[in-house]
Amino acid sequence: MSKLCPVCNSPVDDQASSCSCCGFKFLGATQQFKPISLDESFEIPANSHASATLQVVRGPQTGITIPLTQETITIGRSPQCSLFLNDMTVSREHASVSPGHGGYIITDDNSFNGVWVNNKSVVSHLLAPGDIIQIGSFCLIYQED
Repeated sequence: MSKLCPVCNSPVDDQASSCSCCGFKFLGATQQFKPISLDESFEIPANSHASATLQVVRGPQTGITIPLTQETITIGRSPQCSLFLNDMTVSREHASVSPGHGGYIITDDNSFNGVWVNNKSVVSHLLAPGDIIQIGSFCLIYQED
């Protein structure tokens, strides 16, 4: 055991494909997914005090809220991303959200499965309150106070 998991720092076997403690996957390609049906309803958690947020409403991290600031956030399967989504349907560096044009713009960073906003594949999109963003098997809702 000579390597450490980049997420939880647990020792792992050199041949392991994932961490036995936290489940982080070391090897493998991004898996394909299918867009969700927008007929499904989501329970939207209460807003934080930030002026704009992304709230995870589907996926292993359901319930977390990411406040958006003047800094660009990165989204992906890499532990170095601002929003770490550990699932094989998410590319290592999947997307980014940056301030611009009086709001926030989500950009696909050449991901395998793309970025979907309101069930449409986008390369770049100015977010509007209530937009449903799908990144792999995760769904996020963009909200403004």
